[in-house]
Order: sequence, then C-alpha cells, then structure tokens
Amino acid sequence: MTDMAKAVRLMIFDVDGVMTDGSLYYTDAGEELKAFNSLDGHGLKMLRASGVKLAIITGRTSKLVEKRAKDLGVDYLYQGAHDKRASYEELLLAAGVSKDACGYMGDDVIDIPVMRRVAFAVAVPDSPELVRKHAHYITGSPGGRGAVREVCEYLMQAQGTLDAAMAPYLA
Repeated sequence: MTDMAKAVRLMIFDVDGVMTDGSLYYTDAGEELKAFNSLDGHGLKMLRASGVKLAIITGRTSKLVEKRAKDLGVDYLYQGAHDKRASYEELLLAAGVSKDACGYMGDDVIDIPVMRRVAFAVAVPDSPELVRKHAHYITGSPGGRGAVREVCEYLMQAQGTLDAAMAPYLA
C-alpha cells in the first residue's frame, strides 16, 4: 500500500463526508453551511507544499467549497459533478498526469467509479461497505474529523516528505 501512496502526484478529494462530516446545514433563508476541519486544511497545505497537486471533485455546487478550495490552494475544482468519472477523465487531461499517479478519497457509491480508476483509493470508516471494499486504505478518523489530515500525512510519510514538513515546528 505504501508503494501505491508513494506514486501519488495528484490527490483528489470529495467534499461532503470527506472534507466535512457529511451533514448539510441550511439557514431559514436557504443558505447552505458546511463545517471544515482546520487540521485537515493544514494537512492539505502541507501536502501541496510537498509537491502533490490537489483536486476536488464534488457532486454538489457551493460557493463555500469554492472559497475553501481557494483558501487551501487547491489546484483543480470540479463542482456539480454528477458523473465523477467524466470529471476525473477531464482532470487527468488538465493536470497532465496518468491514473497511476492519482489518488482519490471518497465516502459514497458515487465515488466508486473514480476509486476504481486511481492508483490509491481511500475511504472513511463510516462509508458504506461497498465503498470500503473498493478502498486501498480506510482512515481511522471519520470524514470532517481529521480523515483528510491522516491521508495527507500518510502520503507524505510514504513519499519521504513528512519529516521535512514537520521540522519547522520541532526546531
């Protein structure tokens, strides 16, 4: 599994249930709210700084996700992707990477078509069993509660970049 993670140059994430706990909050005015984990966010920034490009493919469309992606320096954002496989194929061309250099983290059956096509597929522990069956790695932490950070550190450890990323904090 470490060899699969070592090859990842583009890591792709779903949002609801992965970068968030999957809950959808709405105000009385119909405005959507999402809670993102700051530890996950710092993990994404460290992973990107280590040389791994970041992408989001999500079935929903939200200005919140657009803002979060921009704040984190996400390289590619695909929203409203009801056919995630088509968005994934488009992303491969845009990023100029092969499927052997891609990882994907998802939590539901809509994510399986991409999970089956990447070198390193990740699921969160509260994913349906069918999704977990298609994962190479299942996080210990749930979505929106450190699962993304766990994957970022796992990739960096596999690629030999984690110690350098942590060094400034330990000096």
